[in-house]
Amino acid sequence: MEMLGLFGILLSIALIIYLAAKGFNIIYVAPLLSILIIVTNGMDFFPSIIGKEASYMTGLGGFVINMFAVFMLGSILAKYMEKSGAAQSIASKVISITGKDNAYAVLIGVFLISTLLTLGGVTLFVLLFVLIPLAKPLFKELNIPWNLIAIPSMLGMGTFTMTMLPGTPSVQNVIPTTYLGTTLTAAPLVGIIATIATIAFGLWYMKFELNRSRKKGLTFADFCEDDSVSEVRKDVPSFIVSILPMLTLITIVVVGSILKVGNIILIGLVAAILLSAILFNKYLPKQKVVLNEGASSSITPLFFTASTIGYGVVLTMAPGFEVIKNLILSIPGNPLISLTTAAVAIGAITGSSSGTIGIVLGGFADTYLAAGVDPEAMHRVGLIASSLVNALPHSGVILTFLALTGLTQKQGFKPLFITMTGSIFFGLIAALISAFIIY
Repeated sequence: MEMLGLFGILLSIALIIYLAAKGFNIIYVAPLLSILIIVTNGMDFFPSIIGKEASYMTGLGGFVINMFAVFMLGSILAKYMEKSGAAQSIASKVISITGKDNAYAVLIGVFLISTLLTLGGVTLFVLLFVLIPLAKPLFKELNIPWNLIAIPSMLGMGTFTMTMLPGTPSVQNVIPTTYLGTTLTAAPLVGIIATIATIAFGLWYMKFELNRSRKKGLTFADFCEDDSVSEVRKDVPSFIVSILPMLTLITIVVVGSILKVGNIILIGLVAAILLSAILFNKYLPKQKVVLNEGASSSITPLFFTASTIGYGVVLTMAPGFEVIKNLILSIPGNPLISLTTAAVAIGAITGSSSGTIGIVLGGFADTYLAAGVDPEAMHRVGLIASSLVNALPHSGVILTFLALTGLTQKQGFKPLFITMTGSIFFGLIAALISAFIIY
């Protein structure tokens, strides 16, 4: 029965990757594949699906209860930044500093824009809508191959700002705090070292690909036949005004985390939203629209991730999972290595770092804590590992990026994958080495 259960788990993993890559919605795929695990593992059907203790619904519902406010407030803040033109103002200021006459400087500018806006609470999906229209005319003017937009944008929004930098307000950085009792600034030195390694590789790769493209004679038109450019707003807040809500959020999060203030991310988000409502009022025809759209747009990503968490709860409580768990826990050496292995493996399944870290900590946190592993090291290393292989063809952010840029999988996937996986790989190695030494 144990081998049948293991087969059911492995089959469900293969199917969830395949179906997600084919565009099937994870909201109904996850419970269906949870049923496959339940049946093949001989588990009690209804208690495993809708039971009040460990079940698919308690996993999904628990995540929604814990993270609803973070998703909703973060989405509203992002909508304020988008609709007011504040994100555009920040982007324009950065480009004015880096200049438009040097291709590498423009790539650096795009990287800085994506970094600043992500740290300010703007989600990846919203940022893509802001960044691509701003970058497109610059790439066309300097004849930079359009597929290179993948490198600076994803380096800034999909690597260190998501999992490494201490105090980052990303959803991914919040999730471990609910399992480990840590703060958003957990293992700060480990996170900073990982960030430096990640940025160093990313900037090198960006220069390498630009030079390689030049040598091959590649141009903007080789990757973008549609040269239309979205209209840029003229009436936007000044750079100083635009950046104030972001600075407020980051300051509150960092200071509150140091002081160990509970729910500091919620306090920071509320403060940033209130400040945005005041500062951006004249740039917004109707604030009610911003609030409505921001709240509504938080629901889909929340339930995408929650569905993955529910699937993970069923997977980790299945008898067949004990084989996988024992195999992972038996990996010799520092326990952080086996934690990394678990996070990378499950990350490849879900294509979501937020979903992955919830599954991994839900299944392994108690075991590692009982073994004496430092919770701060677990928070930072596990989080970084959870994002290592998120740049897969079935990942939502990859599909959205390709759709908005007009690039094909063939044109855009390679720079996306190398930027995210390559950069995070070096960051993860740096994090592991520093965590071994510090903790």
